[in-house]
Amino acid sequence: MAQVKRYMALDFGAESGRAIAAAFDGKKMDLEILRRFSTDSTTMLGTLYWDFPSFIRNIKLGLSAYAGKYGSDLAGIACDSWGVDFGLLDKTGHLLANPVHYRDARTNGIPEKLHAVIPARTLYQRTGIQIMSFNTIYQLYAMVLNNSPLLDKAVSMLLIADLASYFLSGTPVQEYTTATTSEMYDAERMDWSRDSLLSAKIPPGMMPEIVAPGTVIGPLLDSVAAECGLGPTPIIAPGSHDTASAVAAVPAEGEDWLYVSSGTWSLMGAELAAPIINDATFNANFTNEGGVDGTIRFLKNISGMWMLQECRRAWAKEEGQAADYETLARLAEEAAPFVRFVNPNGERFLAPGGMPERINAALRETGQPEAKEKGEFARLCFESLALAYRHTAQTVEELTGKKYNVLHIVGGGSLNTLLNQLAADATGMVVKAGPVEATALGNSLMQAVALGDVASLSEARQVVRDSVQVKTFEPKGDRSRWDEMYSRFQQLL
Repeated sequence: MAQVKRYMALDFGAESGRAIAAAFDGKKMDLEILRRFSTDSTTMLGTLYWDFPSFIRNIKLGLSAYAGKYGSDLAGIACDSWGVDFGLLDKTGHLLANPVHYRDARTNGIPEKLHAVIPARTLYQRTGIQIMSFNTIYQLYAMVLNNSPLLDKAVSMLLIADLASYFLSGTPVQEYTTATTSEMYDAERMDWSRDSLLSAKIPPGMMPEIVAPGTVIGPLLDSVAAECGLGPTPIIAPGSHDTASAVAAVPAEGEDWLYVSSGTWSLMGAELAAPIINDATFNANFTNEGGVDGTIRFLKNISGMWMLQECRRAWAKEEGQAADYETLARLAEEAAPFVRFVNPNGERFLAPGGMPERINAALRETGQPEAKEKGEFARLCFESLALAYRHTAQTVEELTGKKYNVLHIVGGGSLNTLLNQLAADATGMVVKAGPVEATALGNSLMQAVALGDVASLSEARQVVRDSVQVKTFEPKGDRSRWDEMYSRFQQLL
């Protein structure tokens, strides 16, 4: 019997985080959630902050839970998270302030101000990253314009996953896949874009060394190991951007496939060997983020389950408890189809709070009936997402000059059978749903690659196929109705 090795994947999402133990027998990988926790944020004096100390506390509780169950022997630990948000360290290595949430209002109007200094097309040519108001460069430029004293004190800037890895290892490095989300990474020079930093008056000296996915950063700090009951465990940089880890775990074969990493955001695109940076991709606002094993994640950020998550929060505030997603999916299935939709990427839906009212305001403005019941709101969210998937798939085909026939949906959204079927119906593609825990699988597999237990990305994907069951959804239903809906949807873009 093959010896089982265990890795710990610490996965931070915009709604929740997990400490997940992955057991690998050389062929299959089994996951076990040891701790699940909320990734909380709160507003103080008008600024929306992440509660980063609670992230570290929950990491330690997750590691302690592992030690309590399996002992001190652990093959590796790796952190992944969303991109763009960051923490600043001072010369003593301490965190200067809690990281600010990407949905904070401080970047309102900032892209236009920065583009007066660095034209948008120039910035895109350097980075290949889609312009989104909350990208790291705009957050930092907001601090520059506000004369933030933190920039004078900072000696290192680390994005969230690598900030967590720093507090486990004591080594301040930035992993490549997350670095690319900042819109400060030069895709041609393959390093921080010094020209952009200097033009924006962002101190280049606080940009850390960039390391490749699958790099062993260093050992777990003795103090943390002692606190949690672990031995000298390697801290590893996976694809530390959660989507990079999720795409690494797409159980795909061949080359005619697209992916959606489905959660708060739906990140949809193709895996390429090199970035595509030209006028067409700039005008379509497509991004070229770094992937594992030398790949590029050519994709579009689509606001995924965010609208429904915010509706749930609003209903919970009114009713004292939140409707669970399974119930909402059932109510959506019972609701009438093809009644109403919105552009999920509309600016009006970006900020938190008051989502049902904002959705209905958009419906009134476009001459559509307002939603009243929870199922109507949920149906609207799912059909709107399916239409956004169709638009994105067609755009990818136009920009790459290639036809795609299979859509892999991974992550938490792959559990939503209604949305999966709607995606198949809207796009006309075969949808393959799963794995649910794609990010944790990809994170753990990149640890295995780093330690020589798995040879390559293709071998890692074979492990995924051996480890999980994928559910297939064939297109069905009235295609002409979808064509009619899509024609109307395009007018909202």
